[in-house]
Amino acid sequence: PRWEPRDWRQQLERIREMRRSRDAPVDEMGVEKCYDSSAPPQVMRYQVLLSLMLSSQTKDQVTSAAMLRLRQRGLTVDSILQMDDATLGRLIYPVGFWRNKVKYIKQTTAILKEKYGGDIPRTVEELVQLPGVGPKMAHLAMTIAWDSVSGIAVDTHVHRITNRLKWVKKETKYPEETRVALEDWLPRDLWREINWLLVGFGQQTCLPVNPRCNECLNQDICPAAKR
Repeated sequence: PRWEPRDWRQQLERIREMRRSRDAPVDEMGVEKCYDSSAPPQVMRYQVLLSLMLSSQTKDQVTSAAMLRLRQRGLTVDSILQMDDATLGRLIYPVGFWRNKVKYIKQTTAILKEKYGGDIPRTVEELVQLPGVGPKMAHLAMTIAWDSVSGIAVDTHVHRITNRLKWVKKETKYPEETRVALEDWLPRDLWREINWLLVGFGQQTCLPVNPRCNECLNQDICPAAKR
């Protein structure tokens, strides 16, 4: 029989219950809310990738505001290639590591124009080759931009919470390790939902420091609960 964590279905149901109001920052300002849904598909996909690049180590509120400023300038592959670095930096500031991101965005956009006709790649393997794009971003880009579930997108929230719930056989150190461990047992039809679900839960209840265990419906069946 395949290994699976104790009580995980019940824990999942209770997290869904806690997330029912959909009022976490990720629900209102996450990547799925940052792109122009009325733009042509190719432009939309580019905006999804860009918002993912900006979102790394940055709060959703800050990413959302930066995307809004970029979109007001008409956010396309060509508009970014024509923009000078100083202007791009001014528009995305204060996202985390904004100077590096200016460089990565310019390099990635040039590759997309040259190699992909201005679109974004259709595979995780090609996406992670782009400057400034990691595995989590690639899996989310596949889901949001291409509507294709290629893997579980594991960020710091998903990594932290699944370790607290013991949804990994043994403790994992890095998000990539966590992704492999989760994909080993978690039913594939839950892969898309798990990122959104746990990110919001991590923003509101299962906080990095001082988790709100007394407000959590899982406090009686969570291995990490402060009782």
